[in-house]
Amino acid sequence: MTHDLHPVRVIAVSSGKGGVGKTNVSVNLAVGLSQLGRRVMLLDADLSLANVDVLLGLQPKENLAHVLNGQRGLEDILVKGPSGLLIVPSASGVARMADLNAAEHTGIIRAFSELRHPLDTLIVDTAAGLHNSVISFCRAAQDILVVVCDEPASITDAYALIKVLYKDYGIVRFRVLANRTHGAGEGRALFRKLTAVCDRFLDDVILDYFGAVPDDEYLRKAVQRRQAVTEAFPSSPSARAFKDLARKVSEWPTPSGGGGGIEFFVERLVGTSMSDGGRLSFTG
Repeated sequence: MTHDLHPVRVIAVSSGKGGVGKTNVSVNLAVGLSQLGRRVMLLDADLSLANVDVLLGLQPKENLAHVLNGQRGLEDILVKGPSGLLIVPSASGVARMADLNAAEHTGIIRAFSELRHPLDTLIVDTAAGLHNSVISFCRAAQDILVVVCDEPASITDAYALIKVLYKDYGIVRFRVLANRTHGAGEGRALFRKLTAVCDRFLDDVILDYFGAVPDDEYLRKAVQRRQAVTEAFPSSPSARAFKDLARKVSEWPTPSGGGGGIEFFVERLVGTSMSDGGRLSFTG
């Protein structure tokens, strides 16, 4: 278990639906923080449809499936990404990863509790939708970043995620990122749409506008190159936006709660899992 007493900020990046660029946000925010000198780990928590490694052109030989099988420890499968970023790769196209039993869930949580790497930030790229895993990771994080884009289904599904976390688990604060925007005011306009729905039906929910990332050709070129846009085209509008967002995160107040280090996340994850009727809810 890590002995780093510096609190680790855990950010769950979610969206309610797929196709809004959530993983791209997770990757570029993580790289941006690493470029600022932060010690960052990115957990690909879409346990059966992993694609963080694809976006970064990495080819990990081992992943969380090998940890589950007892072949490797979590330390053994960590992959170095750009700017010193550490990545926990998951399995892609392994259907059984989406239906783990309680012992397997416990194994993953235990693997996290044995991490020795000192960290400042853990970014969790959750699956899309309302799977049990999404709920568990969001409940275990200090910050929930909801990614939306200018599609009616994106706003509707983001609202559904916020509603479940608020009504069923009492989570009231969410940060909202508008992704792939066109024009200066679109991000704020999307935020106002989501806020209007929440204000109408979810009295106590507090939404914070985190910012917007413009849709630009460099973002698409970076995906084709299998690189983070913050690394491939650092002067592009989208890269500058991600760097600004990373600076924002670095200025957030130090998280409180837990004993410091990754233990906080592990304790919360165990707590959320055990509170769901005894069946660990690490994945959906």
